[in-house]
Amino acid sequence: MSISETLRSMFWELWVKDLDHPFVVELYSGTLPLEKFKYYVLQDYNYLITMVRVLSLLAAKAPTLELSRLALELAYGTVTGEMENYERLLSALGMTIDDAIKARPNPTNVAYMNFLLLTAYHGDFYAGLASVLPCFWTYEDIAERHRWRLEANRVELYKRWASVYLSNEYKMLVRRLRDAVDGSGRSVGELSYHFEQALRYEIMFWQSAYIMEEWPF
Repeated sequence: MSISETLRSMFWELWVKDLDHPFVVELYSGTLPLEKFKYYVLQDYNYLITMVRVLSLLAAKAPTLELSRLALELAYGTVTGEMENYERLLSALGMTIDDAIKARPNPTNVAYMNFLLLTAYHGDFYAGLASVLPCFWTYEDIAERHRWRLEANRVELYKRWASVYLSNEYKMLVRRLRDAVDGSGRSVGELSYHFEQALRYEIMFWQSAYIMEEWPF
């Protein structure tokens, strides 16, 4: 198996927990309460801003021009395509970019964003890459796993949101990320901590949206 496949296999129980989280199942089925989806969108907007910073840091640390280009393309794509999509999504939900900017990141989101930023600052390029891979890859696997649910989903907004992760463009993006990890020359042991931690945060992110997590004090 490749390095990325080995990493996923090592943490398969966690991977399945992410793919089958109640938030995900209900979203793809069309039964997720809209207020929970709105909450998720506001939290995810703030997360994406951090992802841009993380990818920009990784671009500066990349060992080759091609890998630097990959990180920059991801950062640029997030700033342009992702943010444009979010503006449309927010509008459809009766919200604005200003609402997203003002939304306070919940405790799980803060912890996840700090983990990514610290890894990008203090780790090397491949540690950072391993930490962002679960986010991109699980969204692809979620979409494939629950494709059949989406076909029967009567909430058009949810279907439009999820269909992005079934596109050939998205699959190609994930493939490029995996190829970069697989060609890193690093051992699984060197990358497993960052991959596992990010995967755990992915599960926690879904959970925080599902319970609409608030600061306790």
